[in-house]
Amino acid sequence: MPALCSTVSTLEKLAKDDVSSLAILGQSVMHDNALTSRILRVANSVTYSKGITQVTTVSKAAVVLGFDAIKNICITAKLLSSLLESQGLSEDVYKRLLSLMAKSFQAAMFTRMLMHGHDEELQEEVFIASLLYHLGESAFWSTGCAETLVLDSKLNRCESSTEYDQAVREVLGTSFKQLSAGIARNWGLGSVLIKSLSQPDERTPEIRSIYLANKLSDLLSQTPPPVLELSKRLKQAANILDIEVDELKGRMIRCQKATELMADAYGAKALIDFLPDAKHLLLEHDEPAPQSVIRGSDPLEQLRCLRALTQCALNKSDFNQVLSLALQGVLQGVGVDRCAVLLLTPNRKLLQPRIVLGDGAIDMKNNFSIELGGTKNLFQESIQIKSALFVDNPHSAKWRLYMDDALRSLVSPTGFMVAPLIMDHTVIGVLYADRDSSGRRLNEEDFLGFSHFAELSNVCFSTSMK
Repeated sequence: MPALCSTVSTLEKLAKDDVSSLAILGQSVMHDNALTSRILRVANSVTYSKGITQVTTVSKAAVVLGFDAIKNICITAKLLSSLLESQGLSEDVYKRLLSLMAKSFQAAMFTRMLMHGHDEELQEEVFIASLLYHLGESAFWSTGCAETLVLDSKLNRCESSTEYDQAVREVLGTSFKQLSAGIARNWGLGSVLIKSLSQPDERTPEIRSIYLANKLSDLLSQTPPPVLELSKRLKQAANILDIEVDELKGRMIRCQKATELMADAYGAKALIDFLPDAKHLLLEHDEPAPQSVIRGSDPLEQLRCLRALTQCALNKSDFNQVLSLALQGVLQGVGVDRCAVLLLTPNRKLLQPRIVLGDGAIDMKNNFSIELGGTKNLFQESIQIKSALFVDNPHSAKWRLYMDDALRSLVSPTGFMVAPLIMDHTVIGVLYADRDSSGRRLNEEDFLGFSHFAELSNVCFSTSMK
């Protein structure tokens, strides 16, 4: 990792000198024969070759391909060699590292494929951002320290993503994503990578492509892959390219073959056996019709999530972990059909979904925006009085002055709950929940449980500010 950091630092300095950077670039890597060899092999590969005569020097490669391409080839080559040459790893940890590197490499190739049609500079930027998306986790496994053995053992026993994240935090005191974001900022790895880690829900093509490519790479590495999740992500990726899903599958299969060739060119043959299997795309799956799940109130799950939130308050956990636990408690513990965190925009005139769980989560994420600038509404009332509200019947005279037709079209006709989220004495958004898909009504006990999660979340925010 120090060698990679040094390479990145050198390349960033060269990038600021447009006049002499190409000449100095060749000189700066000449002392590293292995790196020079990899650069030339990749520059002459099918992916990068411009159909001209073979490139024999790094300087010529930079002229033919451009500085951005050579810069990213250098970073990729140094990353792969640094991690593959990690010393003192147990067999299980080394296999975990190889699998993670292979998924990241495949995701980077998928990202470039999804950005086809954009300018080459942006394609290079998203390639490297996707490759480094799991840099924090890769760096951790490559250390070979005692904690790698402890965490590897814990993760082998995890049965869900929630358990996985919790195990990571127990050992590291942070998440792998935060670790990656910290390294990205410290090393100056670019705004695209930092934004993809800190704002993965951004709707820009580059951030969306990085997110989807990593999701697809992860799903295809599972045997068998979860059918519904894979189908959903394929449709989203196909929409980015404006093509049919079948055509996308063909492109992904060709992309995996190109990934194998690139791994060989980079001297990383060890990754080939661990690459996600694109053959899963050829299998015909009969997708089961999604069945609605009726979630009843679960006091034990409420207690578990409340205890976890209490630990968050004691440990001053980050914002996203608190919100995820609170929503999980409301969804599974209180027993609602859907719930969401809606955050205020900077001008405080709009509430927009940040995290959504439950039935119809995607539709809710895309459509459930509440305007606050015009007529006074119930959400605005909750924010102003800093208090949770229980709307048992949106059509009753009690709420007539606080709801218009636009708002009624978004919320459940059988009732809903809303509570303010407060940080440093300022409302930053609201917690929302209802039982829209099942048509069940909420009661006072449900509201008490919901309010408890909102209040404890605010306590967590307060302790983190201190």
